[in-house]
Amino acid sequence: MDTRSGTLKREIARRMEEGRERTRMLLSTVSDEDLYAQHSTIMSPLIWDYGHIGNYEELWLLKEVAGRELSDRELFDIYNAMLTPRSERPSLEMLDREQADRYLDTVRAAALEVLREVDLEDGGPLLEGGFVYNMVLQHEAQHNETMLQTLQLMRGEGYRPEPRRHLPPANPPEEEMVHVPAGAFLMGTDDTAWALDNERPAHEVDLPGFYIDKVPVTNAAFLEFVEDGGYRRKELWEPEGWAWIREEEITHPMSWHRSAAGGWRIRRFGFDEPLDPEAPVMHVSWYEADAYARWAGKRLPTEAEWEKAASWDPENETKRLFPWGDDPPTPERANLDQLAFRPAGVGAFPEGASPYGVLGLIGDVWEWTATEFSGYPGFESFPYREYSEVFFDDGYMVLRGGSWATRPCAIRNTFRNWDFPIRRQLFAGFRCARSE
Repeated sequence: MDTRSGTLKREIARRMEEGRERTRMLLSTVSDEDLYAQHSTIMSPLIWDYGHIGNYEELWLLKEVAGRELSDRELFDIYNAMLTPRSERPSLEMLDREQADRYLDTVRAAALEVLREVDLEDGGPLLEGGFVYNMVLQHEAQHNETMLQTLQLMRGEGYRPEPRRHLPPANPPEEEMVHVPAGAFLMGTDDTAWALDNERPAHEVDLPGFYIDKVPVTNAAFLEFVEDGGYRRKELWEPEGWAWIREEEITHPMSWHRSAAGGWRIRRFGFDEPLDPEAPVMHVSWYEADAYARWAGKRLPTEAEWEKAASWDPENETKRLFPWGDDPPTPERANLDQLAFRPAGVGAFPEGASPYGVLGLIGDVWEWTATEFSGYPGFESFPYREYSEVFFDDGYMVLRGGSWATRPCAIRNTFRNWDFPIRRQLFAGFRCARSE
């Protein structure tokens, strides 16, 4: 084994071990009752996510890479996300906690054995640069965030994680919006080691000039919308959004509620706390974000506008991997990696500014954009259509930037998330834009 390949394999093994430790840490205090229960029909039981993590690893790191299988067809069918809707997964004969622990350990041992033998330089596109291993790492990280969404939806006493990271104080900027001049920039990426298929290929996009909020919309700002009757004003809403909030009787963000004294409070993992006015608003749907933007005399940024504001260095005419540059995320640059278990107040990370001076683009809350999820020009699905292509042009809206619950390995300026415009379980907020 040459030195470069050996170093890469050791780094992959380290990342895989660290990723599994995080998955188990998040579930360590969850009772069996809560692990097996379905806390919302739009989410899987946590035990399904846990078993699915192991089965996805078996599929890609054993079956696809080495032609090896440990499980029978029935187990693959149970954990195939495309076969059974989330609402029906409680009826599946899933592995219990003890069985899943053993299964994940067995798969991991076999996967590491295969890793020692594969060729990461000339083994084809699945293996080149460690792509398939990075894909599996990101998959587990994405399910970590999905499990935290489920835990936020739990009833009763809820989930009380112990914060392991101290957040800096909010530092709201005096400047409300930042100008991004007209011009072309490079959108997407041609990276083949980490980027997933919907981020590729890189392509030039020429945009008119626009303004974008320097920080995400805060709870205090959104409260003004609520108290000004924003949820009662039909003219602010898309027709489908208006019908939805009327049918569901929605009058405020998902996690908000009024206290007995009349003030607003927030439910976080089943526990009640005061609404932080300087934190970004969270658990709002695309429809709510769009209505707020219209109320504020603005609009949601397009996906291209968001990426340009986050990634393009106009002075050097180069693309950045993260708003601050190509160096990996650190606690001084962004609130990622779950361990704070909440968003920071806006403006808390000046070191994370983009070349245009936009703050908070990575971490804290996912940000809705005005763009429907679709493939880029020249898109090719890889290594399977079900990751991206089957969701194109079907009403899903794009979110960017990650949240406090996003692991660093699963976010970058080009990463694309998507969901239906009614969804509020995401740790999602937004910022606004307007044209010149």
